[in-house]
Amino acid sequence: MSDDPETARQIEELAADDRPLLVLDVDDVVLEFVRPFPHFLKTRGFQLTLASFRLTGNIAETASGRLIEQAEVTAILGDFFDAQSDWQRITDGAAEALATLGQRAEIVLLTAMPHRHRAVRRTHLDELGLNYPLLTTEMAKGPAIAKLRGARGRPVAFVDDQPSNLLSARNSVADAHLFHLMADNALRAFLPPTPDDIISVENWREAAPKIAAALGL
Repeated sequence: MSDDPETARQIEELAADDRPLLVLDVDDVVLEFVRPFPHFLKTRGFQLTLASFRLTGNIAETASGRLIEQAEVTAILGDFFDAQSDWQRITDGAAEALATLGQRAEIVLLTAMPHRHRAVRRTHLDELGLNYPLLTTEMAKGPAIAKLRGARGRPVAFVDDQPSNLLSARNSVADAHLFHLMADNALRAFLPPTPDDIISVENWREAAPKIAAALGL
């Protein structure tokens, strides 16, 4: 997996930090996505049927029932991210957990989204009081986490709702502590069981002490 050069540039802008590292996905980990997104779709004349853990193949034009293709899904997602401040709120318990963990760990938000949405998301996170560094990537997350960690081998924990991102982290940082957290746990039914080395947590209240222990905080 190659690095995303823009992500690498963003990482180089960060201040040096040798504290334990906590890397967090944003959508459905720090900000709600699955709950507000169907309401957004309705305003655009679409509806979401969750028949599998993906968007393509599950979004239909309400009037015709036509399932929309990948290019249209990408465009609608772009519209949603442009308007995210109207729709996305902090996931339950995240603000409190991060405030506590951030006293002794470096927290970095790593979101898989087109770089052009970074400024809008940065503004929205700041408005919500989530002033942690934000990185966007259009490629795999694992190389970015390895680069973030640096050469010193400090402890790393990574939280994501997408198993593929957790596996990418494992491939790049073999000793990372991996946590699978989903804002909507009903979606777990669509996923295969998580591998033994990934810790599934139901919510931030369960996640926070486990992350603290993993990072030795």
